[in-house]
Amino acid sequence: MNSKYIVVYVVFAAVLFTNCKQTDNSQVTNTDDYNAYLMASNQETLDLANQNERFWSKKLEAAPNQFPYIGKLAATYTSYFSATGDITYLKKAEEELFKVNEITHYNNPSYLKSLAYNYISQHKFKEALEHLEKAEALGERIQETRKMLFDVHLELGNYDKAQAYLNTFENFSDFDYLIRLAKWSDHKGNLDAAIKYMEQAMAIAESSNLKDLKQWSYTNIADFYGHAGAIEKSYAHFLKALELDPNDAYAKKGIAWIVYSHEKNPKEALRILNTVTETYQAPDYYLLKAEIADYMGNQELQKEQLDLYKKAVKNKAYGAMYNAYNVLLYTDENMALDQAITIAKSEVAHRPTPQSYDLLAWAYFNKGNIEKAIEIVDAHVINKTYEPATLYHIAEIYKADGRTNDVKPLKKELLASLYELGPTMEAKINQL
Repeated sequence: MNSKYIVVYVVFAAVLFTNCKQTDNSQVTNTDDYNAYLMASNQETLDLANQNERFWSKKLEAAPNQFPYIGKLAATYTSYFSATGDITYLKKAEEELFKVNEITHYNNPSYLKSLAYNYISQHKFKEALEHLEKAEALGERIQETRKMLFDVHLELGNYDKAQAYLNTFENFSDFDYLIRLAKWSDHKGNLDAAIKYMEQAMAIAESSNLKDLKQWSYTNIADFYGHAGAIEKSYAHFLKALELDPNDAYAKKGIAWIVYSHEKNPKEALRILNTVTETYQAPDYYLLKAEIADYMGNQELQKEQLDLYKKAVKNKAYGAMYNAYNVLLYTDENMALDQAITIAKSEVAHRPTPQSYDLLAWAYFNKGNIEKAIEIVDAHVINKTYEPATLYHIAEIYKADGRTNDVKPLKKELLASLYELGPTMEAKINQL
């Protein structure tokens, strides 16, 4: 994927939305549609990245003063990361981008923004903001910088600033503006508007016939359709993404989720995911497989996948990327709750969003401090986010506090969001 859109891909991929319609588990997928993609090899992509790495390394060795070669090498490592999910390559890209920014004395907007993209991928949003503000002060290609500043301020919970930047590049004929307007609409809880703007962006991508934009559009509109209960449309667009790139791990994960959550076919969902994790390394895939194993009642497989996740995230290169996952895992297992609270506090300090505060409230709740959890929810979470997982936490906390009347509308919303939450949550929601 073009590095220009990696940030948005990551941001969208990280966020869940609500206001979903109830769906039944009628058959939507067909193995004949996607089996060929499961057998696809990413070797050609890796070979090309390897050739580029050797080429630019040799060029740099022959001419160490040619700092643009460093930027090319960083781009190569970013391509490696996109193809494999291996954090090592993202960190290597960071090292090269740091070098080239040092050489140019942080006066080159392009290199500043490239490093900011890298930091966003690592969830280092404050560091990304620092470099984007330097790029903004330099003024070159200012609209592109402002678009990135919108992304980062939204991630940091600086919503007034995010909206202010969004207004600076308003253009309903611009792909970049429309995808951000879609994101903003969904942040505000207006899923219908989000879908409308994303569909307009997709039309622009298709008319321009740019592969990267089309592929990005298809996976993201597929997510939106899924959130809205339009499962057939979601499936169709994941397939469109795979038609463009048979190695798109995110699209395969999307289909696996449809098979698991909508069709209640965990065995097939695992088969799909197992083909993905043969070549793509991202710890959250282990967590998803553990969840599916739990639904199947296969405790041995569940433990195996959780152990793989825990081993993977011990890699310090991940930094804060999996903090939210870790808090939820610790609370789910009712272990290391003090550590969960510490991590959640760190998230709040770094990103004071409703989702971060929800993690902290949930950690306190599982520790038995209901009073503290209620205080955080009422001040920082309720009516500030529409993410189903967060609404479930609020409902459980309110239930424990005896606020039955507040739980009822949340339960109704959650029952309408079962597709997003997954089948393991149905019994928990019904007990609210």
